Amino acid sequence: MLDFFLVTASLKAWYEKYIKIFLTTWNQLRVSLTTNGEIKIPNEFCQKDLDLNSDFKVLLPQRQGPGLCSTALISYLIVLHNDLVYCVDKHTGEETSYKVSPADLTDLHVIRYELERDLMPLVLSNTQYSIEKGQETLYEYDLPKIQQQIISHFLLGKPLITVDGIPTLVNRHDRNYEIILKDVKAKVKQEPLQTLTLFSVAGELHSYSEVCEALSTLEVVLGFLAMTGGEPHIQLSCYLEEVLQMGDQMAQHIVKAFSMCCLKHCVALWQLLASLKSENMLRLKRDPFAGVSEKYKQPLGEEEHRLLTAFFSKNSADTFLLEMHEFLVLVLKKPNDPDTYRPDWGLKDTLVSYMERKDMDIPPDVEDHFPEELCLSHYVEAWKFIIAFKQERGQRQ
Repeated sequence: MLDFFLVTASLKAWYEKYIKIFLTTWNQLRVSLTTNGEIKIPNEFCQKDLDLNSDFKVLLPQRQGPGLCSTALISYLIVLHNDLVYCVDKHTGEETSYKVSPADLTDLHVIRYELERDLMPLVLSNTQYSIEKGQETLYEYDLPKIQQQIISHFLLGKPLITVDGIPTLVNRHDRNYEIILKDVKAKVKQEPLQTLTLFSVAGELHSYSEVCEALSTLEVVLGFLAMTGGEPHIQLSCYLEEVLQMGDQMAQHIVKAFSMCCLKHCVALWQLLASLKSENMLRLKRDPFAGVSEKYKQPLGEEEHRLLTAFFSKNSADTFLLEMHEFLVLVLKKPNDPDTYRPDWGLKDTLVSYMERKDMDIPPDVEDHFPEELCLSHYVEAWKFIIAFKQERGQRQ
């Protein structure tokens, strides 16, 4: 326990030191950032100094909100660093070709010094003093030598830093899961879940909060798999416990649900959990599709109700329904989609094309019998109707 508190105290001191450096740097440069910065910051962020009582989000680099402060400051310092490197190149007649991205920076790459420890001793060692009786001490600085030593000690050999590629934090709900799922499929061969497993997993998650907890945990796994890959046949619960060391953070119902799946099922499991989340939101009278354009939310007429009832009375089409929900939350939620996917396009043709682009086989019952008359304008209400119909039918059985 003592070691724990020592480490904690050490980390606290480390964080405190660098947070104060950030605050001091920001307060000294915030005015310059508004006029000379590459990244434009809203005026309200630059109007007053930051202190230890300021919003914690200013420390977390992001592309919007308070996190824009740290992103803009990093960008400004990169430009300043590069300007100094260019000045050294001009002075020496050489050209720096070595470049480093912000994500790969180390202390050795950046121009850094401490005034009292590094710069003042250098200046004082190149200063001559002369004292005449009854007069002030005269200082004579060897400026060429000071300049040469500053260049050789602090500036020479430093790389240029690319301005693009500044790492920023992305909220989990802002991640582009269309890309993440593609990356996972490229790293870990994926397979669909059997229908019985779909029902068994869903049966272990009895509430909206349990579904959200399971989905949140799975999204952590997807983030790692998209970057590092993994063995397709490893049991998902084992991966969480042994590789990600998250065993202590998982509730028993999640362990049980995930023990039915392997890494090769992660994409199919994400589809299931994302759909269950939307279904639970509907049950709680909440709108799971608030970000979808109203152009895709037009009400169904009696004919559309009849066609969907006739189809789903004879076919389960569970895989197709999961694909339908995925297309809704990954594609149609994008703000520009009414221009890309016209609301008067056929729902079936659009979704079949989407599945074919993913190299999926189209279920024969969908290809042969799913109603052609539905348009994308009915998409949201069609999905809601199908879910309500299947739930009501399941209760009767």
